[in-house]
Amino acid sequence: MKLEILVLARNDLIEGYRFYEKQQSGLGDYFLVNLYADVESLKIFAGIHKKVYKGFYRALSRRFPFAIYYTVEEKTVKIRSILDCRKDLSEIKEHLKKA
Repeated sequence: MKLEILVLARNDLIEGYRFYEKQQSGLGDYFLVNLYADVESLKIFAGIHKKVYKGFYRALSRRFPFAIYYTVEEKTVKIRSILDCRKDLSEIKEHLKKA
C-alpha cells in the first residue's frame, strides 16, 4: 500500500508538534517520530480499524492520545486528519468535515 498524508493531516501534525514542544523541548520531535511510525504501520494494517465517521477509519496512536483518520482508495491509504482524542467530539466532527 502507498501512503498519502493530505494537507489537513500535515497541519494537524504541525499543531501537535507545537503543542508538545511547548510542554518540553524535544517532546515535539518525539511526537512526530511516533505518529509517523503509527502512520507507516497503516501500510500493513490499513482497513482493519473501525469506520467511525463518514467512512473514515480511525487508528489510535500507540504513545499519544491521537487518532489517525484515513480512507483506503484503490492501493493508497489517504491520511485525512490526525486529531487529539481529548478534543470535544463535536469539535472533532467539525474538523473532519473539512477532510
